[in-house]
Amino acid sequence: MSIRRLPETLVNRIAAGEVVERPAAALKELVENAIDAGATRISVRIAEGGISRLEVEDDGCGMTPADMALALERHATSKLPDDAIEDVTTLGFRGEALPSIASVARLTLESRVAGGDGWRRVVDNGVVAAEGPAALANGTRVVVEDLFARVPARRKFLRSARSEYAACLDVVKRLAMARPDVGFIVEHDGRRALDVQGGQDQLSRVAALTQRDLAANSIGIDLDRGDVHIGGVISLPTYNRGIADHQYLFVNGRPVKDRLLVGALRGAYADLLARDRHPVVALFLDVPGGEVDVNVHPAKTEVRFRDPQLIRGMIVGGLRRALDEHGFRSVQRPAEAALAAWQQEPVAPPAPTLFAAHLPYPHAPATHLFGADTDPATHALLRDRVVDFAPPRDALPMGRAEAATAPVPHGDAHPLGIARGQIARTYIVAEAEDGLVIVDQHAAHERLVLEQLRRAMSGQAVPSQGLLLPEVVELDEPACDRLEAAAVQLAALGVELERFGPAAVMVRATPAMLGAIDCRKLVTDIADDLAGYDAALGLNEKLELVAATMACHGSVRAGRTLSVAEMNALLRTMEVTPHSGQCNHGRPTWVKLAMDDVERLFGRK
Repeated sequence: MSIRRLPETLVNRIAAGEVVERPAAALKELVENAIDAGATRISVRIAEGGISRLEVEDDGCGMTPADMALALERHATSKLPDDAIEDVTTLGFRGEALPSIASVARLTLESRVAGGDGWRRVVDNGVVAAEGPAALANGTRVVVEDLFARVPARRKFLRSARSEYAACLDVVKRLAMARPDVGFIVEHDGRRALDVQGGQDQLSRVAALTQRDLAANSIGIDLDRGDVHIGGVISLPTYNRGIADHQYLFVNGRPVKDRLLVGALRGAYADLLARDRHPVVALFLDVPGGEVDVNVHPAKTEVRFRDPQLIRGMIVGGLRRALDEHGFRSVQRPAEAALAAWQQEPVAPPAPTLFAAHLPYPHAPATHLFGADTDPATHALLRDRVVDFAPPRDALPMGRAEAATAPVPHGDAHPLGIARGQIARTYIVAEAEDGLVIVDQHAAHERLVLEQLRRAMSGQAVPSQGLLLPEVVELDEPACDRLEAAAVQLAALGVELERFGPAAVMVRATPAMLGAIDCRKLVTDIADDLAGYDAALGLNEKLELVAATMACHGSVRAGRTLSVAEMNALLRTMEVTPHSGQCNHGRPTWVKLAMDDVERLFGRK
């Protein structure tokens, strides 16, 4: 087959396929153009998920009629003043967005510059259909109708209107997050779905676009290394989601979805979150233009760094350091659903008993009730009548005050308060200055043991305690092979074992800090960890995983009764231990019920 030159219409459709994959891609290009035009307020109107209509209106600098005609030509842009494409400071510069969209839809472009007249130009699937004066305020309005109406092969692969709308809304949210100085309005099928005012600070804008309570459960990031700066907010590990749809990454103000950055986030939250949970993150990375290539992908959603290891190390190290500094914090309030589950106990009216005012519980001897000189007949009659009106079996027992042996401590100086009791031999109840704190004793101690193991590991070896009688643990042969191969690394963690036949290992020592533990269960769990992640993780990550498993075995179990001194010792250690706000699996170790909430439960607020 001989080589032939493609017709202009087909060339435009091929170019459109690189830039306009779906309505959200077209919307992204239009909103980016509005931002680059200096808009302070951008209005977006969507119909049927953007398939039938997209409209973007801004109050930017606008265009003259000549500029409008040029903007609809291929490879024409105002965003690249010279030939140095590496010094791009705007969101786009290819100059393909408007002509590409106009080649697969009906595009109406209206614009007006300050002091000039408005002008309108209509392009229907690559052909100029109309142009003339237009009435509008300073700025630009772009309307895209019937996207891919004449490209059925592309249109049939679009998703439902609801799915396309969700993608459009996500695009606007990401751009709005990058520019808190610009106001955004989004309407879908006549209903306002988003309205954020310009001039907000970064944290307020992120919280407004994600979840309102993020501000109370997040950590601010502000890191500098040379010419590289990282800012933004990250959630506490206990404030997480089941999917990674609330992770927003920006490079020089441009929203990106980069695998390097996503991997760095995963590394920063390693062992702080369960594997199926994801943090809420908005990170803004600023690097010199020569250190990053933003033209890797036609849609500009991916970037390439000149020194990727520097960027990854800065993100992992900086985020871990910030999490370490706020280690004992957790989600400060219980979930609203949990708070709503509190109920007021109904109070039944008292029954009219004969001797209710004088009846103790449990019953006192009859001679104490009625006096020793009561005749036997009267004594029997009154005793029977009292028993008929006896309180029910589930009546509350009487309390008894005892003299304190020591002054009751105050929780003013302690963020987690002072222990006041234990519930179900699992939860510690403490009184803080600003509320009621409930601590999961097993989850909290599990984290403390893990951090202690880590500190010991940083000193090259964990102290071990030899067993009086070595214990033989029987496993299948592959599991024994894995344990034997990792014996040197396990010895650094305080677990000394050796092969004992084809299908068994002999445990000679365990970490001293774990105390008396079930060796068989511990070794079995370690073997399972090595089997599940041996190929996927490096040496250090495998040791971290094994350490987490060991910490679970050496922690205080639920169901153990603690003394008040033990409870307070646990609270004080949590306050000075990194990451004590969540256990090794990412669950919270404590929650706080503010005094306002307590008073609201009793109708005082």
